[in-house]
Amino acid sequence: MFVRLVYESFRRQKRRKLLAGAAITLGVTVATAMIAVATDIGDKMSRELRTIGANLLITPQEDTLDVEIGGVNLKPPSDGAFLNEADLPKIKGTFWHNNITGFAPVLPVNATLQRDGKTENLTLLGTYFAKEVSFGKEEFTTGVRSTHPWWKVSGAWPDDSSRDVLLGERLAARLSAKTGDELVLSGRRLRVSGILSTGSAEDDEVVGPIALAQEILGRPGAVRRVYVSALTKPEDALGRRDPKSMSGPVYDRWYCSPYPQSIAYQLQEAIPHSHAEQIRQVAQNEGAVLTRIEGLIYLVTLAALFASALAVSAAMATAIFERRAEVGLMKALGAGRMAVASIFFAEATLLALIGGLVGFVVGGMLAHQIGHSIFNSEISIPAVLLPVILAIAVIVTFAGSAAAIRKAVGLDPVFALRGEL
Repeated sequence: MFVRLVYESFRRQKRRKLLAGAAITLGVTVATAMIAVATDIGDKMSRELRTIGANLLITPQEDTLDVEIGGVNLKPPSDGAFLNEADLPKIKGTFWHNNITGFAPVLPVNATLQRDGKTENLTLLGTYFAKEVSFGKEEFTTGVRSTHPWWKVSGAWPDDSSRDVLLGERLAARLSAKTGDELVLSGRRLRVSGILSTGSAEDDEVVGPIALAQEILGRPGAVRRVYVSALTKPEDALGRRDPKSMSGPVYDRWYCSPYPQSIAYQLQEAIPHSHAEQIRQVAQNEGAVLTRIEGLIYLVTLAALFASALAVSAAMATAIFERRAEVGLMKALGAGRMAVASIFFAEATLLALIGGLVGFVVGGMLAHQIGHSIFNSEISIPAVLLPVILAIAVIVTFAGSAAAIRKAVGLDPVFALRGEL
């Protein structure tokens, strides 16, 4: 009898049930798409944000030591210590090597330009452009073309094993130099392969392969700084803690989370006599952007579910108003409050499950479309999301139906059978 009552309700009120089901489906569709995007957005957004440049910096440990007596800095005015280029592939040997998308060493040296019988002191910045590097059996390409994507070159990028260089655009304008010209720099004949525009100090410098800078400096294998681009997660209270103050499971959790500081800590472990830290302006802005985007996604999800609950409430209230005589008859025949409520909750549950299944399928399609149109990649939808979505659909439907069902079980059968509330 119970099943028949539920079946007859759907058969006789097709329009009302369809409206309520459509409201549930719409809310669940948005919830499925937004939750799928939110759970998969971290790495994709981090990769997109990596286009703003490196977010970690490695320097020699000696550069972080200040010697002050009476407020006077006694550190000698020198070029400082150097890192060893041979140690750089170890960056890919850290726990988070898959999160490190690239690194670029730099070595600025003073050089002398001989031109038209005159000499001029310039800065030559040695670096990797797109250098093939190997660590163990893994081979990868890295350099400023991945860590400094805002660098624009008019002409061609130099090869890392060549004697070609880039001229900063301001320097090129001052020297009236162009692509294809030859320069004599510190007694070495070099070819200008392109004009570099960065909007920074490099526009007044010569940029070439790091081997050339090491040759001019007379320090084979020397590296002054290393810029590292890594996929990280926004810092929370744990991410901002000092690792020296942690121990046991807390330290393990911090160490095994891709916080900027934990990756920097592991870079220090990999590179001897080094100091690594996050470039805070970049890393913190990334974290703020990710947090705000995820917050917006969850806000949209809650708004869609709230609107769905309101629509279900309106549909259920109308349906129960139309069935007040039926409710009055059941109560007149001896049905208790729980028996009446169970019928309506069974209908709501069935609506929620049907609407949840349809919404999950449509929401998955919407998530895939968002992935292709915004991130140009697939949005993965984990199987565990289905029971979560069905639970959300049931909760939203019950929340929207509760007020109407409560009113139904409280109807006086005398007034209900007379068509009065």
